[in-house]
Amino acid sequence: MTDLEYMDRAEQLLLAVEQACDRINEETEADLDSQRTGGMVTITFSNRSQIVINLQRPLHEVWMAAQSGGYHYRFDGQHWMDTKGAGEFFAALSHNASVQAGLALRFAP
Repeated sequence: MTDLEYMDRAEQLLLAVEQACDRINEETEADLDSQRTGGMVTITFSNRSQIVINLQRPLHEVWMAAQSGGYHYRFDGQHWMDTKGAGEFFAALSHNASVQAGLALRFAP
C-alpha cells in the first residue's frame, strides 16, 4: 500500500467513526462526544471514559486505545484487521464502545 492509499483508507475510517458517533447520538441516549484533531479522534462517554483512535502514518496502521487495552490495525485490502489476530476494527470499536457506554452501540465502515 502506498502512503497515498493508506491516507485515503485511514481518512475514510476516521470519517466513518465521526459519522457513527453522530448517528448514535441521534438514535440512542449514549451522549458520545467525538473530537477530531488531525489524525486522531477521541470519543468521550458520559462516564468520562474515552476511546482514542489515531493514525500511525509511518507504519500504515490505525491504533485504538480503550479501557480494555491498545490495539493496532492494518488494512488487508478489504478490512482494517488487528495485527495480532484479534479481529476487525469496527467490530472491536463496537464492542469496546458498548462496554464503556453501558449499552449496545454499533460502528460500521
